[in-house]
Amino acid sequence: MSEWRELIDEVARTRHGSLVGYGVLLTASRPAAEDLVQDAMVKVFSRVRTVPNAAAADQYIRRAMLTIFLDQTRRNSNWRRLRPVIATADAVAGHADAVANAQDVREALAALSPRERACVVLRHFDDLTVPQIAERTGLAAGTVKRYLSDGMKKMGAELAPEEHEEHLEHIQVSVVEVRSRS
Repeated sequence: MSEWRELIDEVARTRHGSLVGYGVLLTASRPAAEDLVQDAMVKVFSRVRTVPNAAAADQYIRRAMLTIFLDQTRRNSNWRRLRPVIATADAVAGHADAVANAQDVREALAALSPRERACVVLRHFDDLTVPQIAERTGLAAGTVKRYLSDGMKKMGAELAPEEHEEHLEHIQVSVVEVRSRS
């Protein structure tokens, strides 16, 4: 076992510079070359081999570097070919709006009563039906509907107050007189 450690130390001490230079030729980047050397050394020395000296280890490492580089290049070219299909510039917007929206939703949920919040979360985040929410919360289905309605109105007022007020202005209220038959 100590022979392996001595060989690794010798390779790292005497061949590291030339291996990094070889990696720079492959990758055109010193940081990428250093990563490539490390990956190749791990690949070579993680398996039990009969490596007689540092020169032979150097050749194994260079072969591993080339293999790793070609594999990465192949993977990257496949990714570049598929990337336009997977994500378009329109679909990959910044996450700042999503973070702001998430914060707004959390604040709107915090404004609800605990039961309203529970019903809204179960309905819209856990995607449960009214009967399933009623079963989970121990409430009647009509009560769940009431909490959902009240909660969504409150959240609408919190999340889009201008639109909510406009919507309320367009609602016509009709008063119907109910006469009792006696």
